[in-house]
Amino acid sequence: MGIVVGYLATPEGRAALETASGEAERRGESLVVVVSERGDETDEHRQETQTALDAVRSELTSRGIEHDVRVLARGRDVAEDLIGTAEEVGAGLIVIGLRRRSPVGKLILGANAQRILLDSPCPVLAVKPAAS
Repeated sequence: MGIVVGYLATPEGRAALETASGEAERRGESLVVVVSERGDETDEHRQETQTALDAVRSELTSRGIEHDVRVLARGRDVAEDLIGTAEEVGAGLIVIGLRRRSPVGKLILGANAQRILLDSPCPVLAVKPAAS
């Protein structure tokens, strides 16, 4: 079993990664970091993503966390990428980051987050970044 985390170089993505890393350490499990690319990113954006992922790999290695970083550009959406990866690796947990929302926005959960919560083959931990 392992832990799957959806990652983007955003405050929400970093909060998800930090929480997932802590869970991996606590449980003694491996971590699969999933980055979903839309396919229409610029070369500059791809380079920024690669730099961020190099930092993620370095951090996880320095903490002694067994990990796999997967950049998926298959034309599927984020929910399908995370659920498919969780099924593939037999994950025991998926960790996702959520944006802070206004009171009205709290009535509507993001479509990807909702699909992950409803269709996941394992428990889902949803985290928000610390308030600034």
